[in-house]
Amino acid sequence: MNTLSYKTVSANKATVNKEWVIIDAEGKVLGRLASVVAFMLRGKHKTDFTPHVDCGDNVIVINAEKIDLTGEKWSDKVYVRHTGYPGGQRFTTAEALLKKNPIGLVEKAIKGMLPKNRLGSALYRNLHVYAGTEHPHEAQKPKKIELKKY
Repeated sequence: MNTLSYKTVSANKATVNKEWVIIDAEGKVLGRLASVVAFMLRGKHKTDFTPHVDCGDNVIVINAEKIDLTGEKWSDKVYVRHTGYPGGQRFTTAEALLKKNPIGLVEKAIKGMLPKNRLGSALYRNLHVYAGTEHPHEAQKPKKIELKKY
């Protein structure tokens, strides 16, 4: 076997093949959905994955308001933010966040699983989350993905 015939393929911005995929979040557990979406945004499911290149797909998540959490996480899971002022720490439960902004609950979970650098910011821009079943990306002809495949 001639080992010199094998080449390591390294993707770049020009050679990457980005697709549009759609995932239905209805009845799915938040963490498991977020890990699969982050995996696809990163492009780790592709054979030409390159760690420093945005080679992932554009992901559309629909029915974000119908996401599920296991156990007592609706009341026990707490999201913390800070206003920037002394004593400005604010706490929100998952139930209150879903009621106020269902898209934010899903986006926050997915963003936490992406790299914390410029690449992570670029990958996050490939995510599109919608509360209902309607989305404005029909022209891109997204293909429906089942979470069980990944």
